[in-house]
Amino acid sequence: MSALDVAPRLAAAVEPFVGGELPVRLRAWDGSEAGPPGAPLVELRSRDAVRRLLRHPGELGAAQAYVTGELEVHEEGGWDLDAALTHAFSVARERGLGGGRPSAAALARAVRAVAGTGALGRPPAAPASQARIRGRLHSPLRDRRSISHHYDLSNEFYSLILDPSMAYSCGYHASPDQPLEEAQAAKLSLVCRKLGLGPGMRLLDVGSGWGSLSLHAAEHFGARVVGVTISAEQKRLVDARIAERGLADRVEIRLQDYREVPERDHFDAVSSIEMGEHVGQGNYPAYASVLHRSVRPGGRVLVQQMSRTGRWPGGGPFIESFIAPDMYMRPVGETVALLERSGLEARDVHGLREHYVHTVAGWLRRFEANAERLTELVGEEVVRVWRLYLVGGAMAFRDGRMGVDQVLLVRPGGSHTLPLVRG
Repeated sequence: MSALDVAPRLAAAVEPFVGGELPVRLRAWDGSEAGPPGAPLVELRSRDAVRRLLRHPGELGAAQAYVTGELEVHEEGGWDLDAALTHAFSVARERGLGGGRPSAAALARAVRAVAGTGALGRPPAAPASQARIRGRLHSPLRDRRSISHHYDLSNEFYSLILDPSMAYSCGYHASPDQPLEEAQAAKLSLVCRKLGLGPGMRLLDVGSGWGSLSLHAAEHFGARVVGVTISAEQKRLVDARIAERGLADRVEIRLQDYREVPERDHFDAVSSIEMGEHVGQGNYPAYASVLHRSVRPGGRVLVQQMSRTGRWPGGGPFIESFIAPDMYMRPVGETVALLERSGLEARDVHGLREHYVHTVAGWLRRFEANAERLTELVGEEVVRVWRLYLVGGAMAFRDGRMGVDQVLLVRPGGSHTLPLVRG
């Protein structure tokens, strides 16, 4: 192999899989380049990047190489990670690339094409940031491990990305430039109004996170709230905020699995904000049953939940491997059907997909502004995981590959008090 020869060899190996010329400008570890000059610059800094891609062709191999720094997307010539990924998705759509796993014969041809680059060899171990979750799917123990992988990075880590209320869910934006804190407060008030909360009413907050809704409902609507979470880090922060704000008589946060909530026919309202994605397809009827049995007849239930169609109900190989193992999303209509099957009656479905684009943009701005401190807390690899997660998430909502909806339901058997006309 001559000097400055690697990138052209790799391009020749990849082009059959991408349906033509590379959609990016490729730079290899020997300094060689291939691909269109005006395209985004993707650098393979190590042979390990190729080894990962041969082992896991497509999204997972590329993500592993990116988070370890073996693959870099350069911000130059007007390109950044968002623009580069958007360009790659656009080319894939234009060429009708389905994202399926290549055949064994095609992979064998690719292996022969790269044989002269020195990139063949055993792939490196999975990145340290990749989830390693064991146990029976959606057993209480495995669910705690999955939630811990994502949420227990540290409260400080999340405080540098989220708004001060620590709301880790889609906001409600009056305009794209509305401050994130205002949009999250608007979302929390919207939920409380839809639930009809007032002084003394009892709210169960299933999957209460860092307590943004539990605290907001108590402080601004006078509700008495029980929140449940299985994240010890989250409970620690919420308990401190309860004490600071003198809300111990109105807010109780339990370290409790949703399946262990004992109350029946008790609460005036139940909320569950972006938690239903984590219970799994098989357990969703049990989750819906908990919402139904916990609220009194005539009481209201509000579920805010992400939706997805097509392959990868967990969000795709990257999300499922690095961010939210065991997550399961479905079209919103299927979720409504499952909720109604529990005995609840759906009254309103409010799509918020575009709002999530603005919410993630606010998180990404805070993330980049605090990148140095975040790196000190969790290391460069996890920071790269989260950069890819936030950029890719905003794209998924922007392009309609994912949605998010508020579903308002009531439990039959009592007067539901919903107004005849609702704005």
